[in-house]
Amino acid sequence: MNEERLAFGGAIQWAGTAEPASVARDDVSTQTAVDAALGLKDRVAYRALLAFTWVLFIRPQDQLRFLEPLHLAEVFGTFGIVALIGGRLSRGVPVAKLTLDFGAVLALGLLMLATAPFSIWPGGAVGVVTDLFSKVVVVYFLILSTLTTRERFEEFVNVVVLSCSYVAIRAVIDYGLGIHLVEQGRVEGEGGLFGNPNDMALNLVAFLPLAIIVTLGRGRPLLRGALAIGTPALVAAIIFSKSRGGTLGLIAMLAVLLYQIRRVRPSVAVGVIAACLVTVPLLPESFTHRMSSILNPEEDITGSREARKRLLREAYQAYLDHPVFGLGAGQFHNYNPKDREETWHEAHNAWLQIASELGTGGVLIFAVIVGSGFVAGLQAVRVLRRTRARYKRRSQVPPELLARRERLHLYASAVLASLTGWVVAALFASVAYYWTLYLVLGLAITLRDITLREVGEIGESGRAVRMASAA
Repeated sequence: MNEERLAFGGAIQWAGTAEPASVARDDVSTQTAVDAALGLKDRVAYRALLAFTWVLFIRPQDQLRFLEPLHLAEVFGTFGIVALIGGRLSRGVPVAKLTLDFGAVLALGLLMLATAPFSIWPGGAVGVVTDLFSKVVVVYFLILSTLTTRERFEEFVNVVVLSCSYVAIRAVIDYGLGIHLVEQGRVEGEGGLFGNPNDMALNLVAFLPLAIIVTLGRGRPLLRGALAIGTPALVAAIIFSKSRGGTLGLIAMLAVLLYQIRRVRPSVAVGVIAACLVTVPLLPESFTHRMSSILNPEEDITGSREARKRLLREAYQAYLDHPVFGLGAGQFHNYNPKDREETWHEAHNAWLQIASELGTGGVLIFAVIVGSGFVAGLQAVRVLRRTRARYKRRSQVPPELLARRERLHLYASAVLASLTGWVVAALFASVAYYWTLYLVLGLAITLRDITLREVGEIGESGRAVRMASAA
């Protein structure tokens, strides 16, 4: 529990704990003051996180080559973690708290290192940790440590969805111009997270729910105006990628989003349904033809459907042959026994990627990581749903308070939809160690903590306060 005292407005509050009973429990200004106080902490590290996220998505070094030697992502990530640790040590507070989700992420990294000596290529397995996953862990820790207020959470979400919109708009323009197309007219992104059509579709599916919520929200007309263009571009880019896994993820994501928001903002659900009904007749024939190959193998002229099935079988067999230590992180594509047909390919399934490369222990840890995100999102939704029911029985509830709760509820619904979209799309991609899951997981965990703290501090549930303090 953080016991750093912060003074504001003539009163003393405890950052990260319940407010004193003497404070007016239904005073919305109290929550604003708490958010302002929390926002003063780790501010430099938070700004570094925003800069890192922008570079990760936008990749300015691809357009401005003189930036490439600077390694901006590594610079901002390192600067953020140094600022975070230095700031907390200077205040005399603990640097980190070992929660279940963070412990599971750390455990996955340690397992990757522990199994490396038994890998078919130990150096390559260690390289996956040093070159990629260690950075994922650092950024995940920054997210957990700095997204401590609603304002920071929303600002981070805005950076993510605007960056995705930029990528999507470029992809749509490229598709229209007939450039950056692969595999019979599939558009791909500019690199990094969006380096091929399937990766681009998976990432856009994961962040589309957040873009929808921001677009159909209230206030910030300039932001909403930009996303009024960017959000349809996200959908169009997913369609133009012609990714079957991405499309299935999109369908699952929309189903969860509509189910979750149907009671909070029926108008948003109606708007999403209307947009889907308008879009379906406009889908290009090449897209519908490729999607039909999901059920009709004879329509897959590229043979990728059957190749994927062989890869799934080979990845599963690799797990059966190496159930304890696996092949080593990132080493399935280097695994070439005599009977393998699809050589030098990834597993194209996140779960089989983990199973074949890290063994049974890896699957269990990965299940905890993914499950903790869903648990956090559902916990936030459940608390907010109870809050909503209580407000209906009250005669006088401040409109500002209702708006804050509704906004939290919409974000929680979006995060659950994002996780669902990622899980479904990841059944067709080897992305277990990559950024997207851990960014969405971080949003789910921090939103849960913000929700429990806020609900607890404005008179809802003492149990929620204790949970927020322990989280």
